[in-house]
Amino acid sequence: MEYGLIGAKLGHSYSKIIHEAVCGYSYELHPLPTEEEAHAFMQAKAFKAINVTIPYKKLVIPYCDEVEPRAAAIGAVNTVVNRDGKLYGYNTDYTGFAYLARCHGVKFAGAVVLVLGTGGTHNTVTAVCQDARAKQVLTASRTGKDGALTYEEAQQHPEINIIINTTPAGMYPNNGSCLLDLHAFPKLEAVLDCVYNPFRTELLLRAEELGVPAYCGFEMLVAQAVYAAEHFTGQKLPEAVIADTHRKLKRDLSNVAIIGMPGCGKSTIGRALAKTLGKTYVDLDEVIEKNTGMPIPDIFAREGEASFRKYESQAVAEISKQTRQVISCGGGVIKTPGNARALRQNGPVLWVQRPVERLATGGRPLSTGLDALRKMEAERMPLYRAASDAAVDNTGRLENTVETAVQAFETTFDA
Repeated sequence: MEYGLIGAKLGHSYSKIIHEAVCGYSYELHPLPTEEEAHAFMQAKAFKAINVTIPYKKLVIPYCDEVEPRAAAIGAVNTVVNRDGKLYGYNTDYTGFAYLARCHGVKFAGAVVLVLGTGGTHNTVTAVCQDARAKQVLTASRTGKDGALTYEEAQQHPEINIIINTTPAGMYPNNGSCLLDLHAFPKLEAVLDCVYNPFRTELLLRAEELGVPAYCGFEMLVAQAVYAAEHFTGQKLPEAVIADTHRKLKRDLSNVAIIGMPGCGKSTIGRALAKTLGKTYVDLDEVIEKNTGMPIPDIFAREGEASFRKYESQAVAEISKQTRQVISCGGGVIKTPGNARALRQNGPVLWVQRPVERLATGGRPLSTGLDALRKMEAERMPLYRAASDAAVDNTGRLENTVETAVQAFETTFDA
């Protein structure tokens, strides 16, 4: 292996696509499930340069002939370069996190910061906060050992201004978990999550709901990879490469979920939009039918709407964890609390709008007539509005509607 990543589990990693997009070299994901394998790998030195992730950022330090002072002080190395048999250790997580905060205007000076977790990334972000003259940096963990607060105790500190998550909470495949109730922090100014998959963790979604600026770890990941690539190649890269790479890859990886009234054209638009964006098309109703072995009308007839909504939520939870998809949802998907949140984890939600008089009704269990549709629309309108990032009018030609949807996707993505 020339360039690559080592760690215990790498199935969720985006490092390969980032490095190959930035520099064009071949980059391998090299999982090492045990410490014995990690030690053997480092002893062999059979690489030009590697990145290091959980849980080996400390394990690799003794193998380095030289460790940059910052990495030594933090006690974590995430980049190792082999120069003529000598290993040099660096920490680009520090510069990556500092970039994330800087480019979004997050100011640590004078702030009370709460860092969730006690691992290597905790040490890194704590160093960034302290170097930026934070007033106080508090730590919270599950056990509350070694001077840390428990998560329950942390919620007794209303003075906290900034929260940073360095734990795996909410990370794929355990999407949806969150360690804190953010209502406990009335002075909260920003939330940063070092988790990068999904793009919006439950912590970030809760922050957004409260109107608190929230920032995803994917941007940090791209930044640290670019800084690591500079060590790999010995060449300085323009900082604009970070923003360009982040935008390109996030656009490529993002989902688009489509919601709207039954019969408004979600499936037709979704298929065409998926083709235009180069993404996989997923019809949520088809997933439900596959999972249950029953057509949608039969589920309603045999088990009722409540059972259908349960199956629907299970399908949403399953599908929304994946990426590079256009997901066409059933008209009532927004009726179940939590579905919209799940759909927004990995991309925007577009609301397709079409006059009630022009909605298709064939084969739709709840579309029993114009009066029923008008009542349904009145009930669901606030839910569609709350769940969506943008609206798409579907009263014209398909190609025009798809073009509008693409523009809406780009706009919400850039926001």
